[in-house]
Amino acid sequence: MPSPVASVHQPSPPNAAAHSHGTQSAPEADKEKKLSVLESHGYFLGKTIGTGSYATVRVAHSERHEGSVAIKIVSKFSAPADYLKKFLPREIQVVKGLRHPNLIRFLQAIETTHRVYIVMEYAENGSLLDIIRKDQVIDESRARRWFRQLVDAVEYCHERGVVHRDIKCENLLMDAEWRIKLSDFGFARGHVRSKNGQPSLSETYCGSYAYASPEILRGIPYQPEYADVWSMGVVLFAMVYGRLPFDDSNYKELIKQVSNKVSFPKDPKISSTCKSLINKILAPLKSRIRISGIRGDAWYTFEPVPGII
Repeated sequence: MPSPVASVHQPSPPNAAAHSHGTQSAPEADKEKKLSVLESHGYFLGKTIGTGSYATVRVAHSERHEGSVAIKIVSKFSAPADYLKKFLPREIQVVKGLRHPNLIRFLQAIETTHRVYIVMEYAENGSLLDIIRKDQVIDESRARRWFRQLVDAVEYCHERGVVHRDIKCENLLMDAEWRIKLSDFGFARGHVRSKNGQPSLSETYCGSYAYASPEILRGIPYQPEYADVWSMGVVLFAMVYGRLPFDDSNYKELIKQVSNKVSFPKDPKISSTCKSLINKILAPLKSRIRISGIRGDAWYTFEPVPGII
């Protein structure tokens, strides 16, 4: 399912941003009736770029931002109660405090009786999944560049106590300069450190099976930062091989696969250093590499010598 392709300004609180029906003169009131809630905020809807069971994402022209934005439109009638009461407010709260070149920027939230509108940066070049489907595989040079951007984004979040918990190719969007933008913080959680500094465990088992760490699949309380790292390894594998490392069509088989060493396809031919890094990420929790280790890895730090292939 496509994710919001979405840029953060001074965010407005959800309720404060809602359409106001203050005291108006009759002509003003008549004019206001003719405008939709979004139009009254300067947003003019365009094509649909993503659909889900209770949310739609559409491109819109923004007068304020002088260009295109993406708007996630959540129906209060279709969305589950726990999503509206727990996950959606948490998503808005989390993204309001984040600003990084490799994160989709939150712009504004508007709430009405029937809907919640989340206005975001528009990433016009689609998702990483779209690119993999088109190109089949991503060469290691491009994969390295995009993986570094993903690491930057995730480390930035983790340093601020935010875990994403749904890192996957569909949620990695591309802006006009073909830079990675991590999006969709619908399962994100803040304040992951407890008061004594020890990691706070998650017990919400969210995200996609194919990208989920073994501890999530087994349903045990887990450290979400390390589950994010696992998902990043699945993304790296998907880029260089053009397919996912694990088959999520059978849950019991999936548990077996994630418990064993990664099986690498014969083609395409991938460098031993790249495979080594993937092995270090897609590893049991006790031996799984941390972000600091990834930053020091030989494949990650490799810089080709100009003029030498």
